[in-house]
Amino acid sequence: MKIDGVFIKEMVESTIDESMVDAINRIGHIMGLETIAEFVENSEILHRLQALGVDYAQGYGIRRPFPIDELFSY
Repeated sequence: MKIDGVFIKEMVESTIDESMVDAINRIGHIMGLETIAEFVENSEILHRLQALGVDYAQGYGIRRPFPIDELFSY
């Protein structure tokens, strides 16, 4: 289950956004789904998501986008 970046990008400063991320993550896990957070822009957000138990993260704080051909270059 993807957690929308609108909640992720301000979750460190906003207890409401952090609570939404926590709730969505818990509901996803209760449903037997893995969760992925988008818009992970820095390590502070990444560490908070890890503490909440979010399964995956994507965003510039993980790695900037790159050409798909780089995946297949040997």
